Amino acid sequence: MCLISQEMRKSAPEMDPLRIGTGWKKEDLGKVQVMIESTYGDSHPGSGHLNILVEEVRKGIAEEGGFGARYYCTDICDGESQGTDGINYSLASREMIANMIEIHANATPFDAGVYLSSCDKGVPGNLMGLARVNMPSVFVPGGTMNAGPDMLTLEQLGMYSAQYERGEITEEKLDWAKCNACPSCGACSFIGTASTLQIMAEALGLALPGSALMPATSPDLLDYAREAGRQSVRLAKMKNMRPSDIVTLESFENAILVHAAISGSTNCLLHIPAVAHEFGIEITGDTFDRLHRGAHYLLDVRPAGRWPAEVFYYAGGVPAIMEEIKDHLHLDVMTVTGRTLGENLEELKANGFYEKCNKWLDDFNSRYNIKITKEDIIRPYDNPIGREGSIAVLKGNLAPEGAVIKHTACPKEMFKAVLNARPFDSEEECLDAVIHHKVQKGDAVFIRYEGPKGSGMPEMFYTSEAISSDKELGKSIALITDGRFSGASTGPVIGHCSPEAAEGGPIALVEEGDLIEIDVEERKLNIVGIAGKRMPMEEIDKVLMERRKQWRPKERKYKKGVLRLFSELAASPMKGAYLEYDK
Repeated sequence: MCLISQEMRKSAPEMDPLRIGTGWKKEDLGKVQVMIESTYGDSHPGSGHLNILVEEVRKGIAEEGGFGARYYCTDICDGESQGTDGINYSLASREMIANMIEIHANATPFDAGVYLSSCDKGVPGNLMGLARVNMPSVFVPGGTMNAGPDMLTLEQLGMYSAQYERGEITEEKLDWAKCNACPSCGACSFIGTASTLQIMAEALGLALPGSALMPATSPDLLDYAREAGRQSVRLAKMKNMRPSDIVTLESFENAILVHAAISGSTNCLLHIPAVAHEFGIEITGDTFDRLHRGAHYLLDVRPAGRWPAEVFYYAGGVPAIMEEIKDHLHLDVMTVTGRTLGENLEELKANGFYEKCNKWLDDFNSRYNIKITKEDIIRPYDNPIGREGSIAVLKGNLAPEGAVIKHTACPKEMFKAVLNARPFDSEEECLDAVIHHKVQKGDAVFIRYEGPKGSGMPEMFYTSEAISSDKELGKSIALITDGRFSGASTGPVIGHCSPEAAEGGPIALVEEGDLIEIDVEERKLNIVGIAGKRMPMEEIDKVLMERRKQWRPKERKYKKGVLRLFSELAASPMKGAYLEYDK
């Protein structure tokens, strides 16, 4: 067994005394050294509890004869920064987390790593860093929070807020929702981006089987964290198995099929390509669109379904989803256990995993005085909620590189429509127009210059919620943007429109009164008319060419700091918006 940490000790004699000064004992210096990287901090409920799990990881490492060193790079909360310019930092923070992991691991080499995070940018940032560092590693998902009274979950706050703004509910009712939506630590209890990415980590084979999206308050999660510590040492000692030995194109295809089955967040079309890029694998929106076609959508969990996310584990979690779609998966891919996916699934059936999950479901039923079954949460494959996955990538003269829609959360009326363009150059202007009914039925509302190069690619959550919660507008207008949406967003919303406006993409050329064609089934997103009059596509092309000659880039919004760097180097939204350093 050749350990890189021991080679480093020979060439850097200062290392031993410095580590002894940090609290290491002399006998720890010769052990397998494991970097425990987490997003622990007081930034939000998804990270506030992670140090408890970190200590369990350390115990597991010690039990297997290693020593765990704690490193931190706290993530921010999209929810807390929502509606302010703070949300512009969100996507860029993913890159910074990956960069810090690279710095931590390479400045002082370790033999293995364990990575812990729960939420939107923390999980993909850690997966990107894990891939970049490429030492034997295990990922530990931080779990989901419990639902509140009446099964209240945080994504409903957008609805309550919009209802209050319209005078439909009292301030007292809004305050009740605010005080009860987050009753515990963990990621928000719906299949938003945080929950989706935890599931993706397990589906890629980088987390222990059954560990994704467990209730953060469950003692089972402590056991998984401890076992992850043990496994990291085993991987370093016996197999020296690295993430690049585990993750392949087939692993990503498995994850995307799981994404279809759970109706996962559209933000995965940013994060999965970015993680794949770190592995030297190309995943695009077209990959998602291809695999979602004909895929069975099975998970009846919010925001598209009925139940809070804590029931996901009670129904069997990722393994139960994979059992339903097993015939479509690559079962021979390797995983962090050192066994194949198929072997893991058989082991779980044999060791009582599903029986334990069912006991937790019984407890949930008692808590809320209901009676739901595993099949109410994860539908059988032959009785799906839908048969065309959950997302579609639309293309056309408005989005030559593509744009994404979560059609499982979109009213059927918007699957095929021709709408009147109402462009806005900021979310603030658009939100005001929607709330005060300055837009009309049949409008296509645009929010542009909100892509990675424009403002950092914030979420258009409040505007999407204002539309979807409006009885008149929710089924009669669409929102189109080069920005992105929360994993909680529902309604007729189309994001990631590429090329983005700041790059001079066609979305920047849209004018009031243009006719916009949306066709989800045919995957089309086109400008088909000018000034309210339908025209042949060749005439549309001429008009757009003339507009392009007149178009001038906007002044750069951020002139220094992280967002200046991000705006200069970020790739297209449909490529993953990772930093392209070779530009």
